[in-house]
Amino acid sequence: MPARASRSRFPVCGRTFDGDTCTKRGEHYCQQRADHVVAFFSELLVHTKARWARQAFRLAPWQEHDIIRPLFGTVRWDEQAEQYVRRYRLAYISMARKCGKSEIAAGICLYLLCADGEEGAEIYGAAVDKDQARKVFDVAARMVKLSPVLSRRLVVKDHVKRIVDEQTGSYYEAIPADAGGNLGHNPHGAVYDELLTAPNGDLWNALRTGAGTRTQPLMVAITTAGNDRDSFCYQEYLEAKRVLENPNRAPHRFAYLAEAPPDADPWDEEVWKLANPALGDFLSIETLREEASEAREDPARENVFRQFRLNQWVSQVSRWVPMDLYDCAAGEPWPSPEWRLPVGRPLAYGGLDLSAKLDLTAWCVIVPRPDGGAEVLWRYWLPEAALPALVTSTGGAAESWVRDGWLTITEGDVIDYQRVYDDIAADAQRVTLAEIDYDPWSGEPAVQELGRRLGPSTELVPVPQTFTGLSPGMRELMAVLKTRAFDHHANPVSRHCFDAVEVKRGTDDPELIKPVKPRRGGANKRIDGVLTAAMAVAAWRTRARQEHRPGRVVGF
Repeated sequence: MPARASRSRFPVCGRTFDGDTCTKRGEHYCQQRADHVVAFFSELLVHTKARWARQAFRLAPWQEHDIIRPLFGTVRWDEQAEQYVRRYRLAYISMARKCGKSEIAAGICLYLLCADGEEGAEIYGAAVDKDQARKVFDVAARMVKLSPVLSRRLVVKDHVKRIVDEQTGSYYEAIPADAGGNLGHNPHGAVYDELLTAPNGDLWNALRTGAGTRTQPLMVAITTAGNDRDSFCYQEYLEAKRVLENPNRAPHRFAYLAEAPPDADPWDEEVWKLANPALGDFLSIETLREEASEAREDPARENVFRQFRLNQWVSQVSRWVPMDLYDCAAGEPWPSPEWRLPVGRPLAYGGLDLSAKLDLTAWCVIVPRPDGGAEVLWRYWLPEAALPALVTSTGGAAESWVRDGWLTITEGDVIDYQRVYDDIAADAQRVTLAEIDYDPWSGEPAVQELGRRLGPSTELVPVPQTFTGLSPGMRELMAVLKTRAFDHHANPVSRHCFDAVEVKRGTDDPELIKPVKPRRGGANKRIDGVLTAAMAVAAWRTRARQEHRPGRVVGF
């Protein structure tokens, strides 16, 4: 009874749509407002891709009832504005990939631009960079061009990534994250696409604080789960979780999280539905089945599957290769790292990680075979002064590596680079080294010395130790390991490296990877053998593709 008396203090909502008027008071769900947004999608917007292109954008039940209706239909009385306004000003929407996030984001931007009753509205489509911001903009622009109604009212300016509503003096603009410091504007709405890629909260906060004079501004973060728990996005995710548990914590925040629980079976198809609301609608379950079958056999792929298909926050670093897979590729074990190849100097490719003076130096040579596999030889060097620490960290295994010739110890406190050059030059007498990929950190003097010793027939190629530089080689290395034809001959130092290595993935691109030391005990682990193998395999596979590239077809 007290609640009813309190509610009676507020005026009737009075929002009318399609002949119906809302007669509710106080904070409530206004069906007429929600109906207006749903009708905007279905009557004015169309899909832009694949088999749904040019068809009316009829929201899926989960899109309509779990996101659009509550987000736009829940209102409260604003004493200062003396009108009903949206309750929610901030929204965090998260689901797995390929569930139509870009289309929802584009539709929201267009509604706020021209159908929300706001004069001079400024709508921003934000993202980490121009390319990402362009994705939602391009969808919105295509929707406008394909809509008979919107194409007459809105002007698309592709060259500046703007859509303008001259009737109300409003515009929608795509902006990158580094635009935060340049914003002196007054946004009515903003949608941040893939917030997981945000380098920080600068742009988000700039947009939020700039909207202070708007009556009912709306900022939407729409994203997949990330892999950096120190990121701005993760903090927003945690806040969304708290709001779902206790909506009164922040009544102005809306949260929609479609995610699999951390302890759920990742291979259970019923679990997939929790993170993929579009599954069975416009997302094919066969796609997930294919990815799941690969992820079962690959720890790194499992991490990717969990992040992008189960929408789970994962570690940015994960184990890379199952050791049973590595061991199966051994071929015939060698008692020591000496060549056991046919005579005739076969074609070969090298990878060199010339270390700091007190660390492990690694050299890998790959000799391709006609069957598509390869013979692999590594050599490792370590200064005498660094051996005790390595013996301790390997539980004594390093002593046997030295005894059996897998690890060469050079006299003194620092690595003997001349010994390294001598051994590489000796290997070059047994094979025909077409290319050596190396870490540019090695320095120009080392490159010049190797070039002098090996001659012009061996190309020396610097490979930056970055995501972009190392990803191709790491992908090729995993591919050749899976063929079980990467005959590493049970080199124990290399096994130590492969057993220790983890991979760090790019924030938004699971194909970008680079090897890193393990998080626990990483200071005492070595991964140099993986780096050199990745560079050598990249040299081999890249050059092979270039040499076998078919000629251009005339007319194409």
